[in-house]
Amino acid sequence: MKTVDYIALILVVIGAVNWGLIGFFGFDLVRMIFGDMTAVSRIIYGIVGIAGLYAISYFGRLSNND
Repeated sequence: MKTVDYIALILVVIGAVNWGLIGFFGFDLVRMIFGDMTAVSRIIYGIVGIAGLYAISYFGRLSNND
């Protein structure tokens, strides 16, 4: 299961960097690469969103290690 955790973490970081670019510079990297709400960009946003939801489980695992 550790591989899934690393993949989710990488996707969450990619999403965070994209949101940072949008917030600071008004530049959407996903839109620039894949187009404005094309099927591929929607899939990318969806996968990053699912990774973010999966990453919520990290909080439960952190409290179990204390």
